[in-house]
Parts: sequence; structure tokens; C-alpha cells
Amino acid sequence: MKITQTVLAGSMGVATALSGVGHAQSQQQPVKNIVLVHGAFADGTSWGKVIPILESRGFHVVAVQNPLTSLSDDVNATRRIIGLQDGPVILVGHSWGGAVISEVGDDPKVLGLVYVSAYVPDVGQSANETSDPFGPTPGQKAIQVDSQHFASMSPEGILNSFADGLPMPERRLVLAVQGQIYGPMFDEKLTHAAWKTKPSWHVISTKDHTLSPAMEEAGAKKSGGKAISLPTCHVAMLQEPEKVADLIAEAANNAVKQAVVPGS
Repeated sequence: MKITQTVLAGSMGVATALSGVGHAQSQQQPVKNIVLVHGAFADGTSWGKVIPILESRGFHVVAVQNPLTSLSDDVNATRRIIGLQDGPVILVGHSWGGAVISEVGDDPKVLGLVYVSAYVPDVGQSANETSDPFGPTPGQKAIQVDSQHFASMSPEGILNSFADGLPMPERRLVLAVQGQIYGPMFDEKLTHAAWKTKPSWHVISTKDHTLSPAMEEAGAKKSGGKAISLPTCHVAMLQEPEKVADLIAEAANNAVKQAVVPGS
């Protein structure tokens, strides 16, 4: 009887240990859901080259279509898409999208953040306040605001300072799909800075004429995230989609390992 009990206890111990190993392994699995957040003066088509690359690697990818009418509206649109995913999420933001993912990235489903040529605002800070110390760029100088406070970038701004690293037909496509944005949203202050608690990865566009590369670099430094520099214009994901996709995939493969464990 004692032998039976000993064997049974041993078997249960092994099973418990194996289940622990299985749980640990499952916790190390790559994140499969990628949610892409576009910036101002753009729409979801700005991710058109990155999406098929990520999907070919087995990721489930969704691009948010931001209304660009306020920070809260864009955050809510992004949060709804996060809620539809069937598991953990890597949240990727381009340009203004960096402010959005910083605010919404506190969602428990979000395990990692990727900033592409983006703002990285702090709590109590707006996108404008993030960029002000670095001075106005040619792209920012090309922004036009109408009497209703809606803003767009001039054709010259899009062609020569926003998408200037792309072939001309692609630049004209970016120009054609740019939407008006509600200008005052750039002065809305963040209430969360998810990069303080979530691991982050950053693309710094060294030939960016819309946001300051020095600002992008400073954001990566203060977040403690991993940064790569690419000699691209503002729309790095259209000029170097493979390299941007590589960084997103790296985030998906490593976010769980770098996640902050409560009590650790």
C-alpha cells in the first residue's frame, strides 16, 4: 500500500512539474496579434506593405482606421480593435499613432509597443509639447488649418517632406488618401504612458522631415526601448517595409520575455 501511495505521489509530482513546464512554455509563445495604428495625414493604407509581410510570417494583423478627430476618439477606436483580438497584442503606432498607443497601451491585452517614426509623449504631455523642444520641421510648417480647426498638409508638404523617400507615384497615393485631422488633438494631454510599464521597440527615421529624428531618438531613450535607425523619410513602413516588419516580429517574439511580472 505504501509503495502504491509513493508511486502515485511521485506521478502526481511529475505531472505537476510537467504542467508547470507547459505553462511556462505557453507563456513564452510569440504574440500572434498585431494591431497597427496609423498617424495623422494618413490612413490604414500606410501599412499596406507591412501587412502582407507579417501575415506571411503567420501573424494576425489588423489596421485601425482612426477618425483623427480627438485623442480619445482614436484611443477608443483602437481599444475596440484590441478587444476583438483573441489573445495578447503587439500595438504599433506611426507618428501621431505613437501618442495613441502610449495612451491605450495600458490595456491588459497589450504586451508590447512598437513606435515607428513616432511621438512618445509622457503623462500630462501632448504631442505638440513632445516635439516643441526640437523646433518645427518642414513638414510641420506645411500644415494648413481651416476655419473649423481641421488640418491637412499641403501637396508640397506631402510630396517633399512627408513621403519624400518614395517613388513619385507612391507619394501621390499618400497625398490622395490623406484625411483632414482635428488640429486641437495635438494639444490633448495624455493620461497614460504605457511605455513606462510595457516593453517598447522604436524605428528612428534619420531622414524624417515631418517629425524630428532627434525627438524620435529621445523618445526611445527615455522609454528604455530597443531602437533601430533607418535612413528613411517619415513613412518608414512604406520605404523599408521588410525592416519595419522585422522589428515588429522581434517585438512579438520577445514581448512576453520582457513583460513586467507583478511582484518581481
